[in-house]
Amino acid sequence: MIQVCDELEDRMEEGGILVDYHGCDFFPERWFDLVVVLQTDNSILHDRLTSRGYTGSKLSNNIECEIFQVLLEEARESYKEDIVMPLRSDNVEDISRNVGTLTDWVNNWRPS
Repeated sequence: MIQVCDELEDRMEEGGILVDYHGCDFFPERWFDLVVVLQTDNSILHDRLTSRGYTGSKLSNNIECEIFQVLLEEARESYKEDIVMPLRSDNVEDISRNVGTLTDWVNNWRPS
């Protein structure tokens, strides 16, 4: 992962970059002004994952990760609490609300 961070370093310093990744424990804190953690109901997650062909330990590991809020805790341990934003992502209405929330955040953002 060090190579990934080295490769991204110059681009991240320029700003305006969105990083989509399922974990955050190795990204430098200075890179981010906002960390979004999408969360979903376990039954919805189960249906989503099985429709993608997840089975066995891969399915159960992902569901357990959501039950125990592993990614949210990882984000809170890796970054300042005030930049971590958990958002529900159960349905189209949630997605629409999330787009509005993030659009408002971007429009009101000021460099630190």
